[in-house]
Amino acid sequence: MKTIPQITPEKAATLVKSGDTLLVGGFGMTGNPVHLLHALAETDVRDLTYIANNVGEAGLGGGRLLRNGQIKRAIGSYFTSNREAVEAAQSGAIEIELIPQGSLAEALRAGGAGIGGFFTPTGAGTVLAEGRETKVINGMEQIFQPALRGDVAFIRAWQADTAGNLVYRMTEQNFNRAMATAADLVIVEAEEIVPVGELDPDAVHTPGCYVDYLVQAHTTQEELGSSASVASSIKKAGAVRMVMAERALAELHPGDVVNLGIGIPTLTADLITLEHGIIMHTENGMLGVGPSPQDGGALDYPVNAGKIPVTALPGSSYFDSADSFAMIRGGHVDVAIMGGLQVDEAGNLANWAVPGKPLLGVGGAMDLASGAKRLIITMTHTNRDGSAKIVPECTLPLTAREAVDVVITDLAVFRFIAGKLTLTELMPGATLEEVRAKTTAGFALGIEGT
Repeated sequence: MKTIPQITPEKAATLVKSGDTLLVGGFGMTGNPVHLLHALAETDVRDLTYIANNVGEAGLGGGRLLRNGQIKRAIGSYFTSNREAVEAAQSGAIEIELIPQGSLAEALRAGGAGIGGFFTPTGAGTVLAEGRETKVINGMEQIFQPALRGDVAFIRAWQADTAGNLVYRMTEQNFNRAMATAADLVIVEAEEIVPVGELDPDAVHTPGCYVDYLVQAHTTQEELGSSASVASSIKKAGAVRMVMAERALAELHPGDVVNLGIGIPTLTADLITLEHGIIMHTENGMLGVGPSPQDGGALDYPVNAGKIPVTALPGSSYFDSADSFAMIRGGHVDVAIMGGLQVDEAGNLANWAVPGKPLLGVGGAMDLASGAKRLIITMTHTNRDGSAKIVPECTLPLTAREAVDVVITDLAVFRFIAGKLTLTELMPGATLEEVRAKTTAGFALGIEGT
């Protein structure tokens, strides 16, 4: 059995050259190779193409490289969580390429498998499809996504043995597994490095043949950013939002596999009990998500798609982002509950971008909107200025076409019945007159007695 060289973070940083394409594992700061990145930030390496789900947080992880001006181009799915990345993109300091999160994970897996790319329905009909090759496959419009590879990959594992076999912990698999296969040079920082033979072969996630160098590095709470503690990551919800979350819960059935988007949908998770029999899915690699813990952080618990520490219910399982989105695209997620910016009469959804505002990332929204069997949107009925969110035709960039099944707002519940937007329920305290006044879309009435 071969022995993988063990080096320091500083030595690892010298193996990256200016102009390289760098793959960086992690979801937020969970499973993020922060020590390798911080060592690289101490060098004069420049003009990097940085491929990751996001560019760390402000001044942390990849955020430190960004602050130093070392990143020329960033390819990822969600940069909104780092305000400095958004500012850099808006000013032209870095180039940005947005890829839906599931397509990003699969492109890395394809790159590691020697596949040139693939066609996917995710993103079809949206601005992210512009300039892409498009085909109709089995009656569905699909766009071509090229594979992704890197010169160097920085990834994070929980355990490694001296032969380079890797084990990840909880939701720390995320993008690390695919990236370990998709670079010419793979450098792994691990919490613990053990002698060969100490890892159970059945538990190995990444075989040692992919790994070139090992770095032993201990993660501290401070290096986990916003996921360091549940107290710092959870935002208190108002009464109106909780009512919408409770109403969304009523749409679910025992045995449903359900994915919750960030914002109002995430609140539903804390209302679910074992008695509901609902299996919660999070796209960063977990089935069986439970409520947020009372205390602790990502050192103690898995995290959800909002990067909030959560508990794991009995029967839970962990996997990587590529497998997670294969579940979504493959029709194995029954319901997705997501936030919305606009829904229109055709069931089109816009929920990821507002021109001129600091939103820069689609995340997993496009994959979920097109892949889940049923899509429920929760949102306030109007914007802060009073303008309608349920409109004749979406004016914001689309997330998915003709995908919405149910819309739940603070005023009403709408369903698409035989393709027609239909008001089926008024929320407590709302009146039909108020809903009419605040909805510019045309809709049918499906309320008894109307």
